Amino acid sequence: MVDSRSELRTADEAAAPAGFPRDLARFFDPWWERRHAAIAVFTLVCLAGWGATRVSLGSDAAEWWLWAVLGAGGGPLVVELTIRLFKRRFGSDLLAGISILTAALLGEYLAGALVVLMLSGGEALEALAVQGASSVLRALARRMPATAHRKSDSGIDEIPLGDVQVGDVLVVAPHEVCPVDGVVVAGRGGMNEAYLTGEPYRVSKSVGSEVISGAINGDSALDVRATRLPVDSRYARIMRVMRESQQQRPRLRRLGDQLGAVYTPLAVGIALAAWGMSGEAIRFLAVLVIATPCPLLIAIPVAIVGSVSLAARRGIVVRDPAVLERIGGCRTMIFDKTGTLTHGEPRLAEEYVDPAFDPGEALRLTASLEQYSRHPLADAVVAAARRAGLDLLPADSLREPPGEGLVGTVAGRSIQVTSGKKLTAERPQARAWLPPPTGGLECVVLIDGRYAATYRFHDEPRAEGAALVGHLAPMHGFEKVMLVSGDRASEVEYLGRRVGIAELHAGKSPEEKLAIVREETARRPTVYVGDGINDAPAMAAATVGLAMGRRCEVTAEAAGAVLLDDSLGKVDELLHIGRRMRRIALQSAVGGMVLSVAGMILAALGHLPPVAGAIAQEVIDVVAVANALRAAWPPGSLADYHEPTSSDPASF
Repeated sequence: MVDSRSELRTADEAAAPAGFPRDLARFFDPWWERRHAAIAVFTLVCLAGWGATRVSLGSDAAEWWLWAVLGAGGGPLVVELTIRLFKRRFGSDLLAGISILTAALLGEYLAGALVVLMLSGGEALEALAVQGASSVLRALARRMPATAHRKSDSGIDEIPLGDVQVGDVLVVAPHEVCPVDGVVVAGRGGMNEAYLTGEPYRVSKSVGSEVISGAINGDSALDVRATRLPVDSRYARIMRVMRESQQQRPRLRRLGDQLGAVYTPLAVGIALAAWGMSGEAIRFLAVLVIATPCPLLIAIPVAIVGSVSLAARRGIVVRDPAVLERIGGCRTMIFDKTGTLTHGEPRLAEEYVDPAFDPGEALRLTASLEQYSRHPLADAVVAAARRAGLDLLPADSLREPPGEGLVGTVAGRSIQVTSGKKLTAERPQARAWLPPPTGGLECVVLIDGRYAATYRFHDEPRAEGAALVGHLAPMHGFEKVMLVSGDRASEVEYLGRRVGIAELHAGKSPEEKLAIVREETARRPTVYVGDGINDAPAMAAATVGLAMGRRCEVTAEAAGAVLLDDSLGKVDELLHIGRRMRRIALQSAVGGMVLSVAGMILAALGHLPPVAGAIAQEVIDVVAVANALRAAWPPGSLADYHEPTSSDPASF
């Protein structure tokens, strides 16, 4: 039997390098992921040993430290760069590899060791926060229970999740994650399915209700009959889509590689021309020494790490530094609905009260009864009454038969809360009393047997939503804004009108969201903002994935950045941090490259020997890195977008 956790094992095995035995691949993978950091540390240790030995025993005895760096550190880097060269992947690091080889051949071992340190250190800096697909799958697997509680003639047995069979009756305890797709056979309560379906409300569950794996149970235990094997469940399908999304995500060229693709052939060309025209190999080395692309290898990572630090101080955790490079070039913004543009909970948004009743009194009587109910909309009614400053009264004779609404007595008056569908089925003439249907969630209230009010509920938009949507095109160059949700069409259309988004996609499964994001990303770079498990595959497929809040570990793993505050204003701040980082990185890199090209020309003409060139290159490096450090300094303002100071007055 295979359970959802076996999806993780399959993904880990698929990630092993081709031709390696699986056990050896798993052994070497952790080292391979940290190879640049290991080489950088090794190089620093060797350089320290070189300095100490040179002082105590002389330069000849100290050289073996430098040989160790070039052999054990530079060798693997040169081999890796050679493989990239055969794959026609040209970047600034290729020039560093040529510099290492040239320095070794001409006996300039210290120069070669310093280049090894710059190359490995720059790669290690960029890899600090990068995570692979396996981390997302591990987060998915950790969220699911490893065992299930199966009912049997002898009682309740705890069994491995993989042993669950179709037809088994399982007990889902209060606040437990539902382990399987199934049907409720005993009990009554509610489940939170928001992160899986996009439905923002706690869904009532009673006998005959369908449940899905991964949903969080409410306060009451439920007996559930499994209708699918765990490997075929909704949650396992999301895991498979997540793995597929990560594996098919296109690799985008980094900023340093883009600049290096121009700089590297230019530097090599100048060096070869100098050697050919003068006939002196030393000029080739002199050009390469000053051409070593430190502004690309060090200044850009320094700007990135500084911007990551600045973002963290603003409540934004950047997990993948490439986000800061890519986000400024994105032209399509895709929002999830629940928990992203909305708060993810129902609010009383519309009330229609019969003229024979006072609106405040009708709401007070209804809320007084609803305060005893566990229905998903009860809390919204009570919260609306409290916001209106109404004092709630005690209720008695309370009854809540499954599927029949809520009935009780408040202040001597009979109160019934039901649905419009049930009321019109019992009293066909009630159609004339009710407002026109809209397809959203609502409840109907009868007081003393007479129709009193209809209350309608929506997952209300965040107060800043409309302002941010209107801000994206003029200030950040976005050409399209989309809303993609698993929620019902009526709720998505309501939200679209409120925040000003015209392109809407409702009722979408994780697979459908993924297809939409892939299609849009093929046209132009995309940003996807979401917060639920059902957003994780689409988030991983987008050019940049942003997770709102820390409520879902899986989404945070799939995202390139996590906005710790539940505020859409952080999206705008990250856009500005990314734009500022790119500007500072380009200033440092291009400025350093221009100065290096000037030095290369002097070296090619014989006016700058290798030692002087090395000194000049160090000065250029200091200037470039010093400018890159500005990325960590907080500017006067990080955004030109201001959130509204009060909530939408249309909300009750």
